[in-house]
Amino acid sequence: MWTFLISISALILGFIVYGKFVERFFGADDSRKTPAYAKSDGVDFSPMPTWKVFTIEFLNIAGLGPIFGAILGAMYGPMAYVWIVLGCIFMGAVHDYFSGMLSIRNGGASIPEIVGKYLGPGFKNFLRLFSLLLLIFVGVAFVSGPAGLLAKLSNGGLSIWLYVIFAYYLIATLLPINKIIGRIYPFFGATLIIMALAIGGAMLFGSFTGTVQMPELSASSFANFHHHPTENILFPMLFIVISCGALSGFHSTQAPMMARTIKKESHGRYVFYGAMIAEGIVAIIWATAAMSFFGGAEGLNSTMQVAGHDPAWVVNEISVAWLGTIGALFAVIGVIACPITTGDTAFRSARLTIADVFNYDQSSIKKRLIISIPLFAIGFILSQLEFATIWKYLGLSNQILAVIVLWTGAMYLTKVKKPHWILSLPATFMTIVCVAYVFVAPNKNGGLALESNLGLQIGLGAGVLSLWLFLYRIYKIRGRNEVLVE
Repeated sequence: MWTFLISISALILGFIVYGKFVERFFGADDSRKTPAYAKSDGVDFSPMPTWKVFTIEFLNIAGLGPIFGAILGAMYGPMAYVWIVLGCIFMGAVHDYFSGMLSIRNGGASIPEIVGKYLGPGFKNFLRLFSLLLLIFVGVAFVSGPAGLLAKLSNGGLSIWLYVIFAYYLIATLLPINKIIGRIYPFFGATLIIMALAIGGAMLFGSFTGTVQMPELSASSFANFHHHPTENILFPMLFIVISCGALSGFHSTQAPMMARTIKKESHGRYVFYGAMIAEGIVAIIWATAAMSFFGGAEGLNSTMQVAGHDPAWVVNEISVAWLGTIGALFAVIGVIACPITTGDTAFRSARLTIADVFNYDQSSIKKRLIISIPLFAIGFILSQLEFATIWKYLGLSNQILAVIVLWTGAMYLTKVKKPHWILSLPATFMTIVCVAYVFVAPNKNGGLALESNLGLQIGLGAGVLSLWLFLYRIYKIRGRNEVLVE
């Protein structure tokens, strides 16, 4: 219980202390006019109340990520606490904050345009394609799961539910952001938070009454509890499995959408840094619940690996057992509604990314259709693939994007003559993680399955090299006396 309470407290203190430090370090300035007012069009650029922007941002970046990812991460044992807490405060929330604030400072630009400005046209062109593919895959992944579950519950055809969800996606993507997303999604975001708090409360009550034994982080728990530890190496695979709740590149694709609705720069800490901290709290709750409910990480592994159950089944079992009928309702909302809301905002972000690439005005519905129809046609074709085939590439792609965005933020700080270490050190660490994952992960997870020590050495070398190249580029920039004038 104490590990759980300390972890939650650390995340809250992280928002209050480190979040405020990051805000001051960046230099949030309420005298600047935000894109919501400077480019107001009533469609994508539209000022909204901060509480709405926060709940929409939270729902966009969360969905099932901090639930499913945390459950899969809990299979590695209590070490998941370390990554979620430290990763969320010092990496994920900082990544999200800079993604959103740099978009605000650049007129609400999409992440590829921001990366191009600070890292150069080569990175911009690469990221235009890379982020677009990631967004489409996220959208497809979050339509396939709910459609499959709805087909089982209704004894209907999978194709019918795919058509229904894609039709909704198209409508939500085309309409102004304050019509559906701005009105309905704050309630879904609140539901996701209430669901996590209810699970957390039930778990604490059970701990006090002795019916629930919560895991503790101790010297003996600094180990890999995974059922297949040789295939699922603690480092780097835990850092890929738990992305939402610790660090996720996908969040940088969602931040510009909210950057176009924020009224003041000072609201950025609550919307971007705060939403990530909230997601970390949700991840801590569900990682703890998964281990506690099944009697520890070993019991969770038996349920997942031996019995063959998936995270959706785990969510349903825990919710019904601890919250009864209300829990079953929350489980349905969580497993069906939340991924759908994340999926449609992924497609919306894809539309905005394409529009930014071609500088194509989106004020009329006809122009939005010209981009959206081909986009959804591609998405529907990809939805015919196996869910596992789509999902296994998302984790690594997600963190590769996070690495690029972290290096982008570090370069921005260099060009405005500020210390870059709060971003360049996390960028170096995650470069090591991603490269090592490519070499040590099993083939079925998209890796090369090399010997672990060799893969880790290659990852470490890649991280050191990336930092050296970054520092060398800084040296060249300072030699030319380049300064960014905002």
